Amino acid sequence: MTSRDVGVVFSGGAFFEGPRWRDGAWWVSDFYTHRVSRITPDGRETVLAEVGQQPSGLGWLPDGSLVVVSMKDHRILRLADGTLSSYADLSEHCGGLLNDMVIDEAGRIYIGDFGFDIMAGAEPRTATLKRVDSDGTVTVVADGLHFPNGSVITPDGSTLIVGETLGNRYTAFDLSADGSLTNRRVWAEFGAVPTGTTTEEVIGQLVIAPDGCALDAEGHIWAADAVGNRAVRVAPGGAVVDEIRAPDGLGVFACMLGGDDGRTLLMCAAPDFYEHLRAGTREAVLLAADVDVPHAGRP
Repeated sequence: MTSRDVGVVFSGGAFFEGPRWRDGAWWVSDFYTHRVSRITPDGRETVLAEVGQQPSGLGWLPDGSLVVVSMKDHRILRLADGTLSSYADLSEHCGGLLNDMVIDEAGRIYIGDFGFDIMAGAEPRTATLKRVDSDGTVTVVADGLHFPNGSVITPDGSTLIVGETLGNRYTAFDLSADGSLTNRRVWAEFGAVPTGTTTEEVIGQLVIAPDGCALDAEGHIWAADAVGNRAVRVAPGGAVVDEIRAPDGLGVFACMLGGDDGRTLLMCAAPDFYEHLRAGTREAVLLAADVDVPHAGRP
């Protein structure tokens, strides 16, 4: 493992998620301040929108407009000319909060949800991966996923890989020209699928909990390990070939490759993720470290 300097890009958040790099800046959501912000590499913030029902995943449609996940009311919102409007309603397909997403070249959105109320410690349940087409139509494209979370699409557009945060694995699909997912398979496995019947039991059985992530040009994934206080670089199959640990015991809950050369890893860090502990605090930070292999694919 390579030793790297980890610097602070921005501080004073409640809980950062959904980091993206675009147009020379980082774009992030903050769950509990409800803000979507653009943050320059030198730490200057511009608040772009406020999402009252909790923002999460971010992405851009082919026309360049920003779309934002609104978690608690299960909607995707579109930001245009400074105004938010509803782009799609996924309520009937969600068992828990709507979460992270990835958008393919055609503008189709692939998005997961929690599957159950993790904040209340409910019994864990599997969830679905949904596709949202440009007309707002919602289609379930995969089911039985253990907390589908950060996803990537390979540069050639042929493969979608989704992290199962509570499943100890990444799962891959062939991504067809019509947007369907086929040939489901395990892309990386860190341990057995947990068998606990409570959230605490499941978390205790996790080896790595893949959260927000980014694909690099060698086909490896940098993943936030939500139970390991680190970001890990994962090879196909599941070997961890590199890691960057967060300072001060902070957890890492999302990451993204960016910067002008694609070799800066931004990490969203906080002491934990629980709403009742984070909402009233401002202890979340954005951390950055230089890595060797640049970003590839989507997002």
